[in-house]
Formats: sequence, C-alpha cells, structure tokens
Amino acid sequence: MTETESNAFDVVVLGAGPVGENVADRTRAAGLSTAVVESELVGGECSYWACMPSKALLRPVIARADARRVPGLRRSVQGPLDTSEVLAHRNYYTSDWKDDGQVQWLEGIGARLFRGHGRLAGERRVAVTAPDGTERVLTARHAVVVATGSRAVLPDLPGLAEVRPWTSREATSAQEAPGRLVVVGGGVVAAEMATAWQALGSQVTLLVRGKGLLSRMEPFAGELVAGALTEAGADVRTGTSVESVTREGGTVVVVTDGGDRIEADEILFATGRAPRTDDLGLDTVGLENGSWLEVDDSGRVTGSEWLYAVGDVSHRALLTHQGKYQARIVGAAIAARAAGDGVLDTEPWGAHAATADHAAVPQVVFTDPEAASVGLSLAEAERAGHRVRAVDVDLSSVAGAGLYADGYKGRARMVVDLEEEIVRGVTFVGPGVGELIHSATIAVVGQVPISRLWHAVPSYPTISEVWLRLLEAYRDA
Repeated sequence: MTETESNAFDVVVLGAGPVGENVADRTRAAGLSTAVVESELVGGECSYWACMPSKALLRPVIARADARRVPGLRRSVQGPLDTSEVLAHRNYYTSDWKDDGQVQWLEGIGARLFRGHGRLAGERRVAVTAPDGTERVLTARHAVVVATGSRAVLPDLPGLAEVRPWTSREATSAQEAPGRLVVVGGGVVAAEMATAWQALGSQVTLLVRGKGLLSRMEPFAGELVAGALTEAGADVRTGTSVESVTREGGTVVVVTDGGDRIEADEILFATGRAPRTDDLGLDTVGLENGSWLEVDDSGRVTGSEWLYAVGDVSHRALLTHQGKYQARIVGAAIAARAAGDGVLDTEPWGAHAATADHAAVPQVVFTDPEAASVGLSLAEAERAGHRVRAVDVDLSSVAGAGLYADGYKGRARMVVDLEEEIVRGVTFVGPGVGELIHSATIAVVGQVPISRLWHAVPSYPTISEVWLRLLEAYRDA
C-alpha cells in the first residue's frame, strides 16, 4: 500500500468529541472507512470540561438539597459537603483527564485516529499537523465532517488576560473551591456553576446583564432558580454589567457599571460560545474562517456536496444530546449517499432529517430546583405564528411532589396549539423534574393529540401526575 493510499478514507471526521464519535460509529457500522482527527482529548468538551464533570459536581449538591426536604432525614445532612470527596469523584468521571478508554473505544469500532490539528486543504482534503510538527494530508472519498465544537467567549475588557479568568473549563476542573467567586452571565453554565460552587463552600456573586436567569426558558424558570440561589446565600444581581476587572495581588477586583466594587478570589465568565473554526481552513473551500456552518437537515453544509457539520459548530442546539442526534442522522445520510442508489428520507421526521432541531429540543438545567424544557416556549410559539394557549400548574398541588419533598416548590407549563390540539412545548421547574422531561419530549415529537393524552394515565402518587393536572387546567380554562 502506498503512502497516498494509506491516507485515503471514505469519511474524515474533524473532532473526536461525543458528536464526532457518533458520526464515526454510524459510518463504520455502514462499512465505510473512517478517519478521526483530534487535537486534544478523545471524548471532547463534554467528557472533560462540560457535561460529565459539571454533573459530577452538581449531583451531591442536589441530593443534599433533596434530603434536607425529607422529614426524618434532614437532620442527618445539615453539615457541609465534603468538597475534597466531591472533587475526587469529579476527577474519576473525567478519568483524570486521560483519554485511554475513549481511544480504545474508537479503535474498537475500526476507526483510525490521527492526533494533531486538522484543517481543510481544499475539496475533500484535510491536512493534519501532528504534535511533533509533521504533516500528512488525508483525503475523503465521500465526506468530511466538521465536529470541532465551540469555545467559551471572553468579553473585550482591557487587561482581562492578566486577570486569568475562569471559563467553563476552569470552573469544571478546579481542584479547590475559591473562597469568593464572581460569576458573570445568566445562562445555563452560569446558573449551574453558581449552584455548584456556592454549595461547595464559595461565596458566590452572580452578575447578570439581563433581567434574569435562563432567558431562553419560560420566565418563571429563571425566577425560581435565582430565588433558590439567593436563599442558599449567593448574591444575585440582575441588570448588571462588568465595567472593569483587575487582579491586585491574589485578589480579583470587579467594578460594575453601577460603580460597585466587588472583590473575589476568582471570576468566571459564562458569557457565550463561539465556533472552533478559526484555524480550520474554511477559506480553502470558499467559506469564512471562524464562522458557524449553516447546514440542511441532513447536516450537509449549504452549497457543498461533501462537507458536513454537526454539533455546536452548526449552531442549531449547543447540547451534547442534540449533537449526537444530528450525528446519527449525518452518519446515515453519508452512508445512503455513498451507496449511490441510496434514497434519502428528508421529509420532516424522516430518517435523514434533524427535524427535532427545530421543534423539540429538550434540555435540563441541573440547578436546585432543576429546570427542564422541550419544544417551544409560549413566546417562541407566538412568534412562530401558532395560535396557542399556555396552561400553568403549581407543582405543590401534585400529591407525588409533596411526598418527594416537604414544602415542594415548582411550576409546570404546557403550551397547546389550539388549532391542531397538540402540545408545542412543556417546561417543568422543581426538584427531580429532569426525569420528567422525556415524557414531554415524546408528547411533542409524537404530536400526541390532547384527546389521546387523557388516556396516558400517570401513576399515583408520582410527580408525573402533573400531566393530569395540566390537562385538567387546559380543559377547565
């Protein structure tokens, strides 16, 4: 075999995070030779700096909060969390930032791993610069898939680099709790990391530029989470921007636009994400470096016959589970197109169409209380032109909620399409609601008629009885 032949594959995947791994799994299952290029750890952001470590930090926090609401148990869990044990458990879930197991899995499916920085070098060509500086060019017979994810964005503040701010990576991998932590942002990362570090011993000040937290969910979600953070001891300030940040010795000094001066040991900026396409060679195929990649529902980049993009980089839904969903569809689409006579099912909800990206994206925010949603919020449904009505239920009225936690606080909303009599969106906020959201996802994706949902009887006494309360509220409105 010549060197040129050894560098030729049916599919080349740029990025070995969960999304890239799923593309490789599906293309290999279809019998296509697949190369995967990764410049960091195989397993990607989710495994080492996002989903897994953040949830390992948050699980003890939420479990303790739940236990404190159970009569007969609350006195047993009044002390502080064992921060060192929590951090050690987090380290275990990141495999101490070693990717041996992930590499073994990737090689086990028959994909070939190339370590180094990959960038496009023209049509169907990927140049890989290895850690030792050597370069080789891979060619793809059928497809190149960009699965390079996104990176945290820092604001343009003078001298910020000298402050050494945290991003989501430092927040999920820190080996000790800072005494004082300022968190800047109002989204999921900000809310989750404020929850985790406040419970692990930090005094948290949360600075939110907007009106409240979790602005992409129903307004009551952010209100309930902010209220719980305040009750836990965090200082939550909305309508507040950062004017300047400096580090004086070991102290971070933050000045807000209102003139307030806040001192801290660390500062976390959770203020958005940008695509990791800066040095990807997009210009060699007529695209703009550093840009998000626009794709059709089969994951193919607009204007290309061979270039695909999945996960964060496509800017559809910056969530691991949604990226893996896209990856399964893209893998199947590439295989069908490679077969020559393969017929693609790209109709809505077809096998090669990522329809859920538009209509049924589920998400859980692992705060205390948890916030979970799927589909459209009331405002989104109205902007989309649907004639809808929202029905709300106080979760404390559900028998199972009261048994789950003494003094249970939470809220549920169902957005109903009045013309089609189906559910367009659902939001739950309260302890334990993350496990409810898949039932809502099935209702939204399946476009289950309201008349049929009446026959989906929830078990008593569980929190899922909220479904009956929501249907009753809709009927009686």
